[in-house]
Amino acid sequence: MPITLQEEASGKVLRADLSGKLEKKDYERFAPEVDRLVREEGRIRILVRMRDFHGWTLGGLWEDIKFDWKHGSDIERVALVGEKKWESGMASFCKPFTKASIRYFDQAQLAEAETWINEGLTQAASS
Repeated sequence: MPITLQEEASGKVLRADLSGKLEKKDYERFAPEVDRLVREEGRIRILVRMRDFHGWTLGGLWEDIKFDWKHGSDIERVALVGEKKWESGMASFCKPFTKASIRYFDQAQLAEAETWINEGLTQAASS
């Protein structure tokens, strides 16, 4: 399966592991999960880990653009963790479509990405 999802930090963080090529049907599962978390939690954070990721089909790319447009202000942070040069460019490419802070990390920096995506959540929950 090209995408697996896991809630973390009591629903404030959604981890999405991507592989292969994303298609329209992948967004039919991903988008409702984000919608639900946004309804329950408000602004959320997403950690995207790309392993053996090959991009999008045309239908998948269109769904991604629609998703970015709809959720531009619902997502607070996005950590992109990848293994290929072109994946690091995705952070810059995505910025005009969202108000989220976006950072790219290499696979070897996964722990740093996890720290950054969770930064401030504990303090916010206790105040």
